[in-house]
Amino acid sequence: MIRKFFLASLILSLGIVAILGAQRPQFAKFVPVTQEMLTNPSPDDWLMFSRTYDAQRFSPLKQITKQNASQLHLVFTHEMATGTQESIPIVHQGVIYTIATQGAVQAIDGTNGEMLWEYKRPGGASKSKGLAMFADLIFYTTPDGAVVALDARTGQVRWENKVGAAPGTSGPIVVEGKVISGRACARTRESCFISANDALTGRDLWKFQDIPAPGEPGSETWGPGGPADNMMASTWALMGSYDVARKTILWGIANPMPNTRMERHNGNPDGTSRSSPSDLYTNSTVALDPETGKLKWYYQHLPGDDWDQDYTNERILFRTAVSADPKFVKWINPDIPKGQQHDVSVSVGEGGGMWALDRNSGQFLWANPFPYDHENFLISNIDGKTGKTYINYDLVMKKPGDRHTICFWNTKSYWPTSYDADNNSLYVPYNDNCLDMTAKTDTAGERRAGVMRPGGNPNAFGAIAKVNMTTGEIKRFYEGKAPTNGATLTTAGGLVFWGDLDRKFMDFDADTGKMLWQTTLDSPIQNSTITYAVNGKQYIAVLGGLGGLSSGLLRQAGLTPVSHNGLYVFALP
Repeated sequence: MIRKFFLASLILSLGIVAILGAQRPQFAKFVPVTQEMLTNPSPDDWLMFSRTYDAQRFSPLKQITKQNASQLHLVFTHEMATGTQESIPIVHQGVIYTIATQGAVQAIDGTNGEMLWEYKRPGGASKSKGLAMFADLIFYTTPDGAVVALDARTGQVRWENKVGAAPGTSGPIVVEGKVISGRACARTRESCFISANDALTGRDLWKFQDIPAPGEPGSETWGPGGPADNMMASTWALMGSYDVARKTILWGIANPMPNTRMERHNGNPDGTSRSSPSDLYTNSTVALDPETGKLKWYYQHLPGDDWDQDYTNERILFRTAVSADPKFVKWINPDIPKGQQHDVSVSVGEGGGMWALDRNSGQFLWANPFPYDHENFLISNIDGKTGKTYINYDLVMKKPGDRHTICFWNTKSYWPTSYDADNNSLYVPYNDNCLDMTAKTDTAGERRAGVMRPGGNPNAFGAIAKVNMTTGEIKRFYEGKAPTNGATLTTAGGLVFWGDLDRKFMDFDADTGKMLWQTTLDSPIQNSTITYAVNGKQYIAVLGGLGGLSSGLLRQAGLTPVSHNGLYVFALP
């Protein structure tokens, strides 16, 4: 009795409201999610942020095809309160689980929009990028630094662990019974980490610190004495991927803080190296052992960042022949035989650039200054043999008040890419956008603003690039005036789905790029396009709302932000 009273009091004290759904027919034949289901998911489900551990965002569903896609219609809209929205729903057995605004998690019938239960947590807006699922639990990383396990049928709290002080912004994945999550930072080096918790109990298992402590391997890259306590690097954005065959987690770490090299290194922009490794493990891919959290290998994309750029979003995993063509690709490893097959990890940075790495060791294969090669690109060179990267020192702030235009900025952030193995192409949603930055002075703070790329086309601000992953050839799949925060989704129906911040939701022929269908929603498209099936019927779902970057991008394009949130679900008649 005492335990029951304590649990009830705890639920009330946390401000949790759950509409109990255990007796609802939608849960009558509930099947718990196993590791095997996460590794080889049903085509009907969408069990993690990009559906599969390899983050390909490809669905085997093919009821919706090039021939009938123009017949798509709105099945239902599920309205949500206005507020920041940056997440991606998951789906199991026809039930959509999603983060709503103001710190809420909702379970929604995927056929009609009926809300089955809601969990509410005080503490403001959630910027968590999504949820995870295992057994009969839904995992949520909260604005106040906790990881919470909710009963998938009722929304009731099964366990909670205050993992850290910083908000859980990147969301979780579940690997071999462990909830792996990243987060923002809370003004100290130690508050920035990737962590693992036991999925059934919440018990702490391990932490990987984004920045090594003084004296630890890698700390020497911060200069004599190693990093100070106020130096930080977060994993604020999309979750990591999991290489099942190698039992390796690949996660991206963001920029070093404070932002500029001068601030971090006692006024000296050369207080850290101009080439990698520099200020580890910032702007790096880290490969971790899921059992221990120990580092297997790393690759640094941008050494000693000076401009608050991020290389922390998803890593897409697949196998491909590597024949990077010098006509299309700027930096190529000359020691890789043409046509050789590799298991690769591919990523695109917020500051631009596309990298292909071998997953065995992080060996550099090739890289390009995506979306365009420009003299203001933030990397000046990459050594093809070693993969060593060199910062564009011409654009580094050398003294207070220095001003530069850096390309790129917010070009590909927390809106994920998709991959189609049928044509070995990556579909990258991006903004052709650069950063106008002025370093702070004694009398004025740092100034940052988005600007069109010098020589860019304002009518091609938001776009999709189709990239051949054998040769590196880029084809501009779609270009428009409106910027994007929208993910791409590819399907076995030969389609690519995507939307922009001007509320246009579209699908395209994955081979030709021809637009097959378009509709205008009440909300800006935000991040999240997924697909699932119930009783043999395929649905397309997308969340609408404004993310943290949306309003600035819209105003930069001369468009007015629309503040409206909702879940929109489409199907064939």
